[in-house]
Amino acid sequence: MSTPVISGDGIFSHIFIGAADLQKSVAFFDAALGALGIKNLGPFNNGWVLFGREKPAFIIARPGNGEAPSSNGVTIGFAAATPAEVDAFHAAGLAAGGTDEGQPGARGHLPGAYAAYLRDPAGNKVCSYTFV
Repeated sequence: MSTPVISGDGIFSHIFIGAADLQKSVAFFDAALGALGIKNLGPFNNGWVLFGREKPAFIIARPGNGEAPSSNGVTIGFAAATPAEVDAFHAAGLAAGGTDEGQPGARGHLPGAYAAYLRDPAGNKVCSYTFV
């Protein structure tokens, strides 16, 4: 297998978040992102776990400085193709140890927005959005 390349999307090269318990966080993101068709691409480097569709763009790991992860005020949004995918993201994330931070539904601040919010096991806020 060739060395993974961070894919980015023209704006971001990648997103990296910290995990206090890597195993719990990987299980959460396997479930929640799996509902969006985003795959666990496996381990890399020194305990990193890579996620993406074809190439890695989202990475979780224990913080490199050994301190507890902290992301208060940060939200990472994952694109969904349909409201059903948003619903599946939320349900799978809850079932895998996440906590509700906003039930699936229409969001009045953006026309046509349908979204759901979760906190992962490390306390990171993540969401999924689609526009209908």
